[in-house]
Amino acid sequence: MAQRQRLIDSPPAQVWDLLADAHSYAQWVVGTQDILGADDRWPEVGAELRFRVGIGPVTLEDTCVVRICESGRRLELEAKAAPFGTARIAFTLIPWGRHTLLLLDEHPLRGLGARLENPLTELALHLRNRRLLGNLYRAATRDHAGRDSAGRRDSAASGLAGRR
Repeated sequence: MAQRQRLIDSPPAQVWDLLADAHSYAQWVVGTQDILGADDRWPEVGAELRFRVGIGPVTLEDTCVVRICESGRRLELEAKAAPFGTARIAFTLIPWGRHTLLLLDEHPLRGLGARLENPLTELALHLRNRRLLGNLYRAATRDHAGRDSAGRRDSAASGLAGRR
């Protein structure tokens, strides 16, 4: 089981906003090339996200389904990774002062991936999820920059961000 954590310099509500925005996943989920569609009720339990994953020209179209959603605190997904089966991906957000301690727990759940789980596949998941958490950190802190203490967009900071 691949478990990782990352302290993110943004409040939990800001991090949750990324998890609750299905269309943001292509920005930070490693290997995701495009979001093909998402249920309007994402991230409610049972909602589905359709995406294209791959490396270069080799791609697969897959889905993930929300299995558990505790708004602002916990999101658990079951991701289909054809032809390897499914994986459980769990995000837990813990308030840490003004920041967020994000826990990520991922492991194969069904199919070939679950049967072939071993230290090498565990290492690959750790490396992938380390990068995923780095991407999510950058997305959350980039989006958090330019907001005032009430979470409103600061127009002066927004103007600066647009000129970079």
